[in-house]
Amino acid sequence: MKNSYLGKRIRGGGYAIKGAWILLKTEPSIQVQAIISIVVCIAGFYFNITKTEWIFQVLAIGIVLSTEGLNSSIEGIADFVHPDFHSKIGYIKDVAAGAVLFAALTAVVIACFIYLPYIFPTLFS
Repeated sequence: MKNSYLGKRIRGGGYAIKGAWILLKTEPSIQVQAIISIVVCIAGFYFNITKTEWIFQVLAIGIVLSTEGLNSSIEGIADFVHPDFHSKIGYIKDVAAGAVLFAALTAVVIACFIYLPYIFPTLFS
């Protein structure tokens, strides 16, 4: 079973769970995003958002958390390969951080589309 197709998939899933746990334990940016995600989900229950709104919200949360994780990985690899300052490493890390910014701004726009009509119903009626 250990080297079977299913065994390898189960083991791979375990590595993924371990990686997600490591991210949540060690990366402050992921911790902040996870807290924001929880707050937004609480807001979703409070405002009783629609199924479609939940889909967009969960998708936005997943994209932001995934991008943050990839950014952390890229930074870790860059620091491992070249621990001292180097302009190309700085460029790589800046671009990865920029990707997180795009994801986060997209999530904010989605949140505005979802929640502003609930918060200010007279403006959107």
